[in-house]
Amino acid sequence: MLVTLLVVVFASLLATLYIQHRKNSRFWADRGVPHSPPHPLLGNFDCFFKQNVGIWMRDLHEKFQAPLIGIWVFRQPVLVVADPEVAKRILVSDSELFRNRYLASGKSDPVGGLNIFTIKDPTWSNIRRRITYIFTGAKLKAMHGLLSSKSKATVDRILQDKANNKTTEIRTLFADYTTDIIGTSLFGMQNDAVGTGDSPLRAVTRDFMKFDWFRGLSFYSIFFWPALVDIFRFSFFPRKSVDFFRKSVNTIIEHRTTNNLENNDLLDALVKMKKDKLDDGQEFSDDLLAAQATVMLQGGFDTTAVGLTFVVYELAHNPKIQEKLYKELIEAKKSKGGADLNFSDLEKLTYLNSVSKEGLRKYPPMGWLDRISSVDYKINDTLTLPANTPVYINAMGMHHDPQFFPEPHKFDPDRFLPENQQNFVPFSFVPFGEGPRMCIGKRFAQMTMRYLLSELVLSVQFRPLPGSPKPSEVNYETKFAFLMPEHPLSVEFIPRN
Repeated sequence: MLVTLLVVVFASLLATLYIQHRKNSRFWADRGVPHSPPHPLLGNFDCFFKQNVGIWMRDLHEKFQAPLIGIWVFRQPVLVVADPEVAKRILVSDSELFRNRYLASGKSDPVGGLNIFTIKDPTWSNIRRRITYIFTGAKLKAMHGLLSSKSKATVDRILQDKANNKTTEIRTLFADYTTDIIGTSLFGMQNDAVGTGDSPLRAVTRDFMKFDWFRGLSFYSIFFWPALVDIFRFSFFPRKSVDFFRKSVNTIIEHRTTNNLENNDLLDALVKMKKDKLDDGQEFSDDLLAAQATVMLQGGFDTTAVGLTFVVYELAHNPKIQEKLYKELIEAKKSKGGADLNFSDLEKLTYLNSVSKEGLRKYPPMGWLDRISSVDYKINDTLTLPANTPVYINAMGMHHDPQFFPEPHKFDPDRFLPENQQNFVPFSFVPFGEGPRMCIGKRFAQMTMRYLLSELVLSVQFRPLPGSPKPSEVNYETKFAFLMPEHPLSVEFIPRN
């Protein structure tokens, strides 16, 4: 009798799961959206540890060639958008309805779950409003001395490596540079990773760069299946790094508060937040403050270092583009009597900025922008998206769509020159996002890239190393959501006369 009952219960459970799957698998068909049938467990999300998510997004767009695609990330229906006009509405025009990201960390990960990248509104608005001022133009201009000296020190490191017959692994070198910049300018921590290859903060960022299967599983869950985070106690940051920032941020904040010190940096903003209250009257917790410091380092040092890596690697394989950039930079220096180029000079150099933009087009750090609607949302006359359905703006797909960027696999900075702007489709190029929730450190990252790239091009030539892969042959990390090379990359540096 008991066996019969168990068989009936099990059969009923299977029948219920089958009916639910059938209903869920009709989600996009019922709404007339192009899609492929989902797997009962993984949905269409078959890149899991097999392919970088950004590359998967690019291939998905190439497969369907449609502005709207329906997918299932595990069992969750998700709308993938590669229509610039719809992207504009979601990111800007109707951003009040799309305030939150789909990704989330959990209660078991307070520092990972409370940072400005993952946290939900209204706390997100509270935090963003209080730290935006640290990235104003005036504050960025004041970083000239630091950026100039660290850029020159990076060139010195390259020349020293060359004198010692040592091959320079460029992503590691550029991560040393970005760690020093962020540590000094945002945290007031003096570091010399560029000169020595190490520092207390560089030890933290080196941990950030390690991706084993468990950390990869943590990221996939946070980005694509948040419900698992608390079950398995996954974390956004390495535990050791969290402990470092909890201790360091609290110590520095206490020191500055006690001694009434100001550096006009991120930690000053955190000091002020600690004195203030949230709009609902609650205190800013120590974990919330540590979370902002940690994510500024995680989100800034490696995305910029990887961006520089891809641009330098492309320039090594495109000597004509490299030479055109060198001529622009050398003319700019001559016009100043040989003086160093500053923030304003670099911001105005059209080809330098075109090269940077082309690098971000071809290699956006995050290949998609996730949002979730708070209400039923009308996408067009035939499609209304139910509330709480995630939306992915397919940045990688649009960046590699030939209708927006002809010959998309070609590295061609000319497409961003002012005379070609009439061909540009707004919101087809979104490497930093757009609207209220766009990357808060956009100008900081651009400035950090411009200073080092200009100093490098003025000082050395880049050439491919014999036997190294072409840009089209580079493999990408599969255990992390952001776009980065799977293996170390190097180029030959030749000093200019």
